[in-house]
Amino acid sequence: MAITYLLVFCLAATACSCQENKFPPWFLFGAASASYQIEGGWNAHDKGESTWDRLVHTNPAAIEDGSNGDVACDSYHLWMRDIEMAEELGLTLYRFSISWPRLLPTGYPNIISEDGKNYYNNLIDGLLEKGIEPLVTMYHFDLPQSLQDLGGWANPLIIDWYVDYARVVFSLYADRVKLWLTLNEPFGICDAGYNLQHAPYLNNTDFGRFMCNKNVMLAHAKTWRVYDEEYKPLYHGKVSLSTLFIWYEPATPEDQELTDLVIEHWEGRYVHPIFSKEGGWPPAIEKFLLEDGKKKGYPNPLLPPFTDEEKELVRGTYDFYGLNHYSSRLVRKAKPGEVFSWPYYGSPELGVVFENHPDWKQAALNWFALYPEGLLHQLRWLKKTYGVEEILITENGYMDSYKGTDDWERLGYIRDNLEQVQLALQEGINVTGYTHWTLMDNFEWTSGYTVNFGLYAVDFSDPNRTRTPRESAKYYSQVTRAHALLPLPPRDEA
Repeated sequence: MAITYLLVFCLAATACSCQENKFPPWFLFGAASASYQIEGGWNAHDKGESTWDRLVHTNPAAIEDGSNGDVACDSYHLWMRDIEMAEELGLTLYRFSISWPRLLPTGYPNIISEDGKNYYNNLIDGLLEKGIEPLVTMYHFDLPQSLQDLGGWANPLIIDWYVDYARVVFSLYADRVKLWLTLNEPFGICDAGYNLQHAPYLNNTDFGRFMCNKNVMLAHAKTWRVYDEEYKPLYHGKVSLSTLFIWYEPATPEDQELTDLVIEHWEGRYVHPIFSKEGGWPPAIEKFLLEDGKKKGYPNPLLPPFTDEEKELVRGTYDFYGLNHYSSRLVRKAKPGEVFSWPYYGSPELGVVFENHPDWKQAALNWFALYPEGLLHQLRWLKKTYGVEEILITENGYMDSYKGTDDWERLGYIRDNLEQVQLALQEGINVTGYTHWTLMDNFEWTSGYTVNFGLYAVDFSDPNRTRTPRESAKYYSQVTRAHALLPLPPRDEA
């Protein structure tokens, strides 16, 4: 099913010519997906059980609509259609993730699934045949349940379990894959996973998330060094991780100090150890959490300290910055008695509340505000704070609950955010690509199928999981082919 492409070039009424709105020739346009959210085939062949399999089967009430990803988009069987869609969109990059339990059914490298191995081989080779660069995420939330039973990301042994898994992945695919992400959104792994918001759906915000925090940093770092020392000399690829970064601004000038602390708490714990010159935890949040732990009566720090050796191991383990950005929030000091849940509505420990500016439009969920300027502010902050030399936007997308194809709000979201990317490029911030989340509607974690991000609508009532391009897909395909920021089409011509 091909998109009818309407290539819009220079219009007399356009204030800036298309030539002026061109992206650099090396700029990558992509779309993204994740294994559990699209693959289905949850028990196909010898695939092992994941933490998400366990959660949705034993506690369906944790999912807003009681659904699961057992079939999802059925991409395990429909991968050729996925590649076709990427080609229809004119993508030069497609981001997908490898399911750890699909490739290693036991969680360990003692058994490598032939079916799992072949599935990802076919996907990678199919993309390359179409001239589409694969960006492979090695871990996107679906941990083998066998490893969770032993403590998962809170167990320091997982650092080596993960490196063993990564070695298998590199040995199978590094000859063709040149762009890698070790982990997607460590914040989601730890702060959501240990706060009853993501699998493993545990409630241990005092210690669990911070033990996890340190372990994901070390797992990433050791994996990066394996690639850097053993595979980069052969294949010359790049490795990083992708981090979720909501941009925060103070509600009043008096809230600036609290806002800076929130940014350290949300983002800094997952990037400062890697991207800062000195390494280690962000000093202000490390001090705050040490004092907070003492107030709660804990004899040991909530945030496990790094040794000097660990700081050096982690520091500098990146080839680019992978940024997931969706929204922005205002920060204000909480009033007496106000308590809002971390991470989307506030931070009880910091005594702050997150809210939207009255001028910001709201998407499907009330924490998802539309403020495209937040992306530019975020890019500037990364450049100023860490001197990052290359930023790849690994996720950016619009959430709605609309099941049809006339998704005009998504068109505007894409254009407005790409405009901020162009402004960043003009300021000398080296943004090398933009990846839209997501290629198609899918299982959106604890929201199930109640919200959508897809450029393609998926009919989940159809056994064939028919994918239909939305208006946003048509617009995005025009942008990718013109390699330029284009005006939004009139509604009757889209």
